Amino acid sequence: MKHVEFFEELRKEDVAIAGGKGANLGELTQAGIPVPPGFVVTSKTYDQFMKETGIFDGIMDILDALDVNNNKELQASSVRIKKIMTETRMPDEIKIIIIEAYNALCHRIGKDDVFVAIRSSATAEDLPEASFAGQQDTYLNIRGNEDVVEYVQKCWASLFESRAIFYREENDFDHSKVYIAVVVQEMVDAEKAGVMFTVHPSTGEEKILIEAAWGLGEGVVSGTVTPDTCWYDKEKNEILDYKISNKKVMFKRDPDTGHTVMVDVPENLSEKRVLSTDEISQLADLGKRIHNHYNFPQDTEWAIEDGKIYMLQSRPVTTLNMNNAESQTEEGSDERIIIAKGLGASPGMASGAVKIVRNTDELDKIEEGDILVTVMTTPDMVPAMKRADGIITDEGGVTCHAAIVSRELGIPCVVGTGDGSKILKENSIVTLDGSKGFVYEGKLKTEDTDYGEETPTTAIIQNQLITVTEVKVNVSMPEAAKKASETGADGVGLLRTEHMMLALGVHPKKFITDGKEDELVKALVENILKVADAFYPKTVWYRTLDAPTDEFKSLQGGENEPYEHNPMLGWRGIRRELDEPEILKAEFKAIKKLHEEGYTNIGVMLPLVQHPDELKEAKRIAREVGLKPQKTIEWGIMVETPGAALTIEDFIAEGIDFVSFGTNDLTQYTLAIDRNNEHVAGLYSERHPAIMKLIAMVIKECNKAGVKTSICGQAGSMPDIVEQLVELGITSVSANTDAVATVREVVARVEKKLVLKAARKLMQE
Repeated sequence: MKHVEFFEELRKEDVAIAGGKGANLGELTQAGIPVPPGFVVTSKTYDQFMKETGIFDGIMDILDALDVNNNKELQASSVRIKKIMTETRMPDEIKIIIIEAYNALCHRIGKDDVFVAIRSSATAEDLPEASFAGQQDTYLNIRGNEDVVEYVQKCWASLFESRAIFYREENDFDHSKVYIAVVVQEMVDAEKAGVMFTVHPSTGEEKILIEAAWGLGEGVVSGTVTPDTCWYDKEKNEILDYKISNKKVMFKRDPDTGHTVMVDVPENLSEKRVLSTDEISQLADLGKRIHNHYNFPQDTEWAIEDGKIYMLQSRPVTTLNMNNAESQTEEGSDERIIIAKGLGASPGMASGAVKIVRNTDELDKIEEGDILVTVMTTPDMVPAMKRADGIITDEGGVTCHAAIVSRELGIPCVVGTGDGSKILKENSIVTLDGSKGFVYEGKLKTEDTDYGEETPTTAIIQNQLITVTEVKVNVSMPEAAKKASETGADGVGLLRTEHMMLALGVHPKKFITDGKEDELVKALVENILKVADAFYPKTVWYRTLDAPTDEFKSLQGGENEPYEHNPMLGWRGIRRELDEPEILKAEFKAIKKLHEEGYTNIGVMLPLVQHPDELKEAKRIAREVGLKPQKTIEWGIMVETPGAALTIEDFIAEGIDFVSFGTNDLTQYTLAIDRNNEHVAGLYSERHPAIMKLIAMVIKECNKAGVKTSICGQAGSMPDIVEQLVELGITSVSANTDAVATVREVVARVEKKLVLKAARKLMQE
């Protein structure tokens, strides 16, 4: 094993000699990813330093006698060990090897005394089962032989930072068997920098998260800066959302001293968008390349200098689906008063007493179950974070230290509140929602359960089959949402409105004519919220009102409903709502209010459409109330009339994100059979070739256009039809609650069959 390895000599398998960072930088370099050149001082060099100087046994003795749960003792031992390591003279052989490698790097780049970043790379770091943010140190803008040697030695010493010692003890790592390598890499003097996750860091959704700030990336990683946040759709290659933050400070290289300094962001840049659309596209392409290369979600760091993008690090995302934290409270309030807003950085809800920490001397006041509130966490706060039930910070984005550590610990976290540490009062009781980024006053009421440590949902998810085709669930009544979510379904493919309206006992139009639209909107918000909450962040497709006229007659104010010979073919669905847009507006207002409260997982689905003009007009009404179809909210239609199926390309041209087959109506309208008429009910069948031909045609056209397809009719719960739909390439199947498990098994079996069929075909070719 060499003392020094240049990136070109390393692969991802070389963690034992180069540590996680070093091995991955080598892997990226060999994969053709733009990485600044550099080398790794290997773990063998560290081991030789420890053994030749004779300090190893003494350090192990200090660690053996240490109680890591005693914060003062932990800090003191860390200081003592680091002092020993930095004051011990480096053997000449090792010193010369490091200097020669640095000079060789300078020669490659073509400059004298190149600025470099010197970064710790522990051999147990950045592994899927052992990842924790900020354990060891990084030093930026280092130059010259003597300084490079000095900071390599400081990186070795950082293996014994208090937070690193604590983490190894908590995870049963043997201190004597954890080594450290050191990365020495050309410094990118970045104009802008940040981080990128190749999937949603909490849920694993297939969308890229990019955070960006001015200057060096230190501000984003440390949480000193609340960065711009961009969500990018990997399939459609388009920006889903871009939030510009107020960036107050930045890190840069001081032109006089060469040192890294923190300065105020110029006024003209503080609220200016950091990344252009082209830069986002380039970053996303790199993210997808890296993800595909590793075949695993990646957490990356990047920087841009003179318009060129460099990747500075890649490591596996280790926190997917880890957080099921939900506070089971005794008594609480149903009323949700939001007292602070930030970014949801680690999902789950928790209630507890606020403990404001302004410096590390105050960490001991954090007790089990408290909510830790601070400007931004530091690695030294990890022992206290472990005791807390939730974290709230003033600064930072969803990839900052507080966010990463909270996801690792499995506790809710809200970052970037701006002034949470000033607004919240010491010892006051709050509830934080780490999915939506809200902090509520008091302790919210939650449903008590007897599931112990594992809810039915987590139990099912841990054992459920993973399928490419999503298996969703139909929800008719908000009261059934909890049971539906416990199936482990991938979302709600159909949330019916009718039961919500009918349960009010008052005709929806009467609310409008009596000047009580606000009451109607409030009732809708409360009911939809129950479902959106139970499934967040999974998608919930809300279908606007589709009740036939005869179902309204019994309601107060329903006496004027018209008589229709066949209400199923009459004044219902989108056709009625466009005639009475006040009801549709009330529904859209409810959705808008929920979106503003963070429930962006709700999409809108229009029922019984038969002409693109209906879609166009519904969009116009939505925009009137402030909704932005296809921009901030998913927008789709039910395909339940032959007219919609046969002209699907026209609906696609008008603009939709998804379609869902309502096979109950599609069957009766295609076959001219009233499914409620006992004389012809025996002829009614979703399996009729005409139905399957219409569905196949729509799926084909939608797949070509990148429009998602689903099914929410009764056929979605029939295994033989589900098999055909999967073979046709449907995006998702939404089944009744009792059929979700069976449908998922069918989907998994069909997908396996398709993979084997494709494999055999390749072999024959």
